[in-house]
Amino acid sequence: MTGIESLPVRDELRGKTPYGAPQLDVPVRLNTNENPYPLPEELVRRIAERVTEAARTLNRYPDRDALALREALAGYLTRTTGFSVSPAQVWAANGSNEVIQQLLQTFGGPGRTAIGFEPSYSMHGLISRGTGTGWLSGPRREDFTVDTRAAAEAIAEHRPEVVFVCSPNNPTGTAVDRETVVALYEAAQAARPSMVVVDEAYGEFSHRPSLLPLIEGRPNLVVTRTMSKAFGAAGLRLGYLAADPAVVDAVQLVRLPYHLSAVTQATALAALEHTGTLLGYVERLKGERDRLVRELRAIGCEVTESDANFVQFGRFEDAHATWQALLEHGVLVRDNGVPGRLRVTAGTPEENDAFLDAVRAVTKENPR
Repeated sequence: MTGIESLPVRDELRGKTPYGAPQLDVPVRLNTNENPYPLPEELVRRIAERVTEAARTLNRYPDRDALALREALAGYLTRTTGFSVSPAQVWAANGSNEVIQQLLQTFGGPGRTAIGFEPSYSMHGLISRGTGTGWLSGPRREDFTVDTRAAAEAIAEHRPEVVFVCSPNNPTGTAVDRETVVALYEAAQAARPSMVVVDEAYGEFSHRPSLLPLIEGRPNLVVTRTMSKAFGAAGLRLGYLAADPAVVDAVQLVRLPYHLSAVTQATALAALEHTGTLLGYVERLKGERDRLVRELRAIGCEVTESDANFVQFGRFEDAHATWQALLEHGVLVRDNGVPGRLRVTAGTPEENDAFLDAVRAVTKENPR
């Protein structure tokens, strides 16, 4: 059989590995930042109703521009952030990853570069390479916060076309303050100007207000969101952005025709009818996340401050060996490759209890 090394793969993809976390059948899976609460039955019934309605016209293409969905998403953002957003400022796609891909197809590409501040969401770099966009790794401090001055200097030096700012940041959980985003935006506009993309995939879990209001008066600033986390709809694959209407017009130049199926649009619209219940689950998870931080510190772990639905903890002499030891206790967490640290998703109280018991057992077995 032919191996990938013998295929005419683009040079920048050679030697790379696909994104993904282990999908193992273990009692407690806390490695992919999923919402552990199943959708409520009333929402499941509403999804069935909307999908049944959509199924009657599946012989026709879906609404190419997803107008009803964009209107509902704009209403959700307006209600939850207090900042008025119009449907013309919203665009939706198959997960925030496709949104990021469309942004890079539009504003990146061969001969252009993007920068992110690592460790951060690895798909920013992977999608950059996939679109032929050069990738630059910017600096972070030892506590995993963004060093505003150093980041602005990197933007001024390299003059990237796209700047990624992840808040809350994955995998560290750290949030970025408003002043930092404004400073990086100003540096990016002075350098080229460039697009600045604020990735708020975990925004609903943050202690801080959304950075969405910063798009006002900043036509090159984009905020991306997802329904995978707070909405407990990872299987839906629905992400979206909010920006100046010109950005929405621009990404439509590269979107595939009818990219959002009628079933996806119907399911997302049903979920948006139940935001009160779904955001109630978010409040539970925020409490569990904060409990994980307290308990891990009581055990003796170093814990990074988190505004997301996960917690980065350590510091371990051999993080992967600790990951394996936790797995042997029936708990799957994430080894992101950050030296000495692992990441755990906030689960149900019972799942979190099992995780904490496993950490206690593993640290007792090997204090290092």
